[in-house]
Amino acid sequence: MSKTVKMYTLSTCSHCKATKQLMQDLEIDYDFTDVDLLDVLEKAETIREIKKVNPRCTFPTIIIGDRVIIGYREQEIKEALES
Repeated sequence: MSKTVKMYTLSTCSHCKATKQLMQDLEIDYDFTDVDLLDVLEKAETIREIKKVNPRCTFPTIIIGDRVIIGYREQEIKEALES
């Protein structure tokens, strides 16, 4: 499995924490940004980026290859990683 995995998360979000744990359990390399911990300018830019793929800007927003998954959806995440 060599797909790029990028996640936009919040440091206080239980679904985000569960998604990070799932990636660790599956031994998947992933990149994440805790949006709530960014400074004002970085946060505004990151939110603009998220809204391109998730107009509602909800968390976690997970990008696996060219697939976007919104929320903790374990089965969808696994399928996206395997496809």
